[in-house]
Amino acid sequence: MAYEYSAADMQRFAPEGPKGSLYDNTESDHRGVFSRDRARVLHSAALRRLADKTQVVGPQDGDTPRTRLTHSLEVGQIARGIGAGLGLDPDLCDMAGLTHDIGHPPYGHNGETALNALAEGAGGFEGNAQTLRILTKLEPKVLHDDRSFGLNLTRAALDAACKYPWTATNPDGTKNSKYSSYDEDAEILAWVRQGHTNDRPPMEAQVMDFSDDIAYSVHDVEDGIISGRISLNVLWDLVELANLADKGAAAFGGTAEELLEAADRLRGLQIIQGGADYDYTLRGWTNLKKLTSELVGRYVGAVTTATLNSNQPQLGRMHGQLVIPADAEAEVRLLKTIAVLYVMDMPAHIRRQNRQRDRINRVHDYITQGAPGTLDTIYRQWWEEAENNQQRARVVIDQIASMTESRLERTAKRASGLSGFFMG
Repeated sequence: MAYEYSAADMQRFAPEGPKGSLYDNTESDHRGVFSRDRARVLHSAALRRLADKTQVVGPQDGDTPRTRLTHSLEVGQIARGIGAGLGLDPDLCDMAGLTHDIGHPPYGHNGETALNALAEGAGGFEGNAQTLRILTKLEPKVLHDDRSFGLNLTRAALDAACKYPWTATNPDGTKNSKYSSYDEDAEILAWVRQGHTNDRPPMEAQVMDFSDDIAYSVHDVEDGIISGRISLNVLWDLVELANLADKGAAAFGGTAEELLEAADRLRGLQIIQGGADYDYTLRGWTNLKKLTSELVGRYVGAVTTATLNSNQPQLGRMHGQLVIPADAEAEVRLLKTIAVLYVMDMPAHIRRQNRQRDRINRVHDYITQGAPGTLDTIYRQWWEEAENNQQRARVVIDQIASMTESRLERTAKRASGLSGFFMG
């Protein structure tokens, strides 16, 4: 049964009137409010910039690499399927998938680490908190009383985008490593979370979170196989597999034993053998596509069935808990381990990450020393309106986080004055 969303779920932070500029004797479209939310995200510049931001490998690595944008589209599609199966609003779940990485800076998690260090005096940097900041301020669409409300999404939409629905600092002064709101944006998060009685993410955010894990593990393994960085034959190499299980448990939780049992189950699937035999032929390509399709279906079906069979009285926003079967979770974790560690542990990748952090530091120094002249017009306005150095430092971080990787590299080259600095 479809969940009935309330008027409070559909409320927007800033009031909006009807659309103008219509032809006489015509009506505006009849989309629902969550369909409009999804469209606002889909048409945003912040989403388009993800086309030039690293997923696991860089946007220029190969002919068809997955970028943050293509990954987000896939997460949205998976979340849409799970949400529809559970009676949630499909557009709302899809939108949550589209937004889940929209706050990521250039170079993915490596860039996030670099900006967090640079933003220490301004309240830190966290990609999930930057997402809320983009949706509610930085992405220009709605102004009310000269204040930017970003895309001015509904309460339920913003809630669905917050998988860590708390601020950076707890009431007792302790700090969180993951959070969906900077302390300075606490007022916005409080408005979004009205009606919640605990810190559990809404159902739509739970769906988005596991959809991210599915896409990350399955699709990024596909990319790794195509690029030659990954071979599923590791599932039959028991010595290497044991080493991988230890690393996966340390990086992503659970136990090595659970990951080894997951490997046993995966080895028993015919599609896994087809993926292990990938050889760039037509048959190899179709087998690989079958592998990704069937694995996505395996995990979507598992979580949807388990949640529906859990006999929860209500599923929707503030009601319910997504049930992820232990076997499916362990398999996803093992595939994620394969996808990430075989790339991240490569010496060339580590050297590249060091260069990336140096570029971000150079651009930060360049913009800070030249501000406000080195800032884009929209950020320059916020810098000039800032009341203190901490707020001005946040504006600089906001601009760097918004950059595509190509633009950041051009800016870093300009700052360094060395034309050959970024070769390789």
